[in-house]
Amino acid sequence: MTYLSAGRIDEAASHAREALALTRRLGARGSEAHALCLTGDVASAGGAVDAEAYYHDALALAGRLGMRPLVAHCHLGLGKLYRRTGKRQQAHEHLTTATSMYREMGMTYWLEKAEPELARASG
Repeated sequence: MTYLSAGRIDEAASHAREALALTRRLGARGSEAHALCLTGDVASAGGAVDAEAYYHDALALAGRLGMRPLVAHCHLGLGKLYRRTGKRQQAHEHLTTATSMYREMGMTYWLEKAEPELARASG
């Protein structure tokens, strides 16, 4: 995540892929769901076409495992991706879901991150 925050997309992508491979080798399903979401974040930041697939895989796995905060993060990631790629209806749907989930779970830090994204998608 630090590499991603620093804009070092190639290094972030390499580490995210390594983390994903390791979690799969170990059978650590919860960590795999997190690694999938992170890989989606990195792919999205780098403009990679596979970002959507990583988010959907993370969303499905996190949902099966009952990882509601991660499900909300996946919706936020998808919403931001769709907003950037001009898919306004899909962006609005995912950002609305993320915002609602963050509110329900009392995750105010993430709610404050998601609400401006929703406003940008709605405007």
